[in-house]
Amino acid sequence: MDLAFVESGLLEKYLDSDVISAEQVAALLKRRGILDGTPMYLDEETQTPIPPLCEFGRYLSTALLDETTLKDYGRVVSRVDDHLAELNSDVLSATESDLVSYRSHRTQWQKKPVGGSVWSRESFVLDDLYGFLVDRKILTHRPARLAARGRNALAPQVRSGMDIRHLTFEQYRYFRDVGLGGQLPDAQVNPTFRGWSPLRDRAGSDIALGSGMRWREWATVLLPEIGLWPGMPGGAAEFTVQACAKYAKARTIYVPEDAVGSAELFCLLERPDIVRRAAQSLERKARDLFVLGEVDVAGGRVRGVLDGVVREFQMSAMDAKLRRIAVFEGEFGLEALTLFVCRGGLMPGADAWKSYRHRAWTRMTDLADETTPLLPARRWRWHDLRHTYALRLLTYLENMMDGEEPDLQARRRRHRSYLTGHIRHNPLLIVSRRLGHSNPETTYEYLQYTDDLINEFEAAFNGWVGDDETSYAAIASHAISSAKGGR
Repeated sequence: MDLAFVESGLLEKYLDSDVISAEQVAALLKRRGILDGTPMYLDEETQTPIPPLCEFGRYLSTALLDETTLKDYGRVVSRVDDHLAELNSDVLSATESDLVSYRSHRTQWQKKPVGGSVWSRESFVLDDLYGFLVDRKILTHRPARLAARGRNALAPQVRSGMDIRHLTFEQYRYFRDVGLGGQLPDAQVNPTFRGWSPLRDRAGSDIALGSGMRWREWATVLLPEIGLWPGMPGGAAEFTVQACAKYAKARTIYVPEDAVGSAELFCLLERPDIVRRAAQSLERKARDLFVLGEVDVAGGRVRGVLDGVVREFQMSAMDAKLRRIAVFEGEFGLEALTLFVCRGGLMPGADAWKSYRHRAWTRMTDLADETTPLLPARRWRWHDLRHTYALRLLTYLENMMDGEEPDLQARRRRHRSYLTGHIRHNPLLIVSRRLGHSNPETTYEYLQYTDDLINEFEAAFNGWVGDDETSYAAIASHAISSAKGGR
């Protein structure tokens, strides 16, 4: 079985048929609600669709999943079929033992076994697939039995908690200044640094930490949203995320002034050169871009030409794919509307940000010396900055609530009263709302870590982000002198 995905944007380039035009196919896909990324399963010999599985692909499309998720789910079914083909079986005729064999292959025997979270997602897709096939009367029953309480027998046996990893102040500054910023631990310029845009990467880390946004949210932020647009007053920024948020759940984001200042420094010193170099390339691609003619900052809307048609969108409703191709006429020609840009002039993708982080980790470990804070065994993730935000804010709010109360029992009584009488001001619920958690129980996972972080600043993030005079080298020097003085 071969796997393909719907890509309406490629029709004009590659469809060559006397039977139907590219415009007609695109209109048909739109009328039937077939989204880009919808998986299509084809017979290897005839290259004709396999109806039951293609129906499942369309079923996924009607669930309004994003393109990346649609493709991931489609690959799960394809992987299962490839494994079953080796057992002289297929997805439609699989038995429970076939699927158990696939689970063992993925979680134990393949070259790089997957963890519980990955298998949990694959198990969910398989359960959804066979539920769909039974509901449509294509199969009479599921191949895998339902375990106690309706649990899928293929689901992971061990339920793991959240993998919460956070950074201390020293660790964050080392990550930002040395790993991403290209400095040496003593704050000198690293002559071997070959990073393309250290100010961009530093700004990304400052915004991620200062706002608590997920990667897809902060990496796709637009210039008007963060306040770096002509006529805007500057300072802290506040805007709504929705299409790029998890489950498309809308919430208000606050980016502190220091983090916006870090982004502004990138826009002043690095971004213009990147934009100038990429302007001609973007002009050649103009037909494939969303060329804006109007940006309504007050109304939070943009208007421009997309695929030859004038379209208007609410900024918060623009998904990552649309944000990536949104451009406007700037000083040097066409320029991306997103804050972060790469060499091609458009928004960096997931793989690009992953490579920035991996190279930063390599520099951090290679340059480690006696001033280096303790580094974890596993390299950091961008999501760790979100965890750090949550823990810092939760600890700060709890300290604000406790005040100077020295008696532990008195503090506990106050917490109990706080939870029942002042839900709106409860620190845990405030953090839950800021993070956009659908269930406060997710935020409860952070409670076991709140005693691990330092609490020596006037405000939760005072001095963490921005470019004040305190460099990582100064922090490390102070730490060393303090340690020597205590001996």
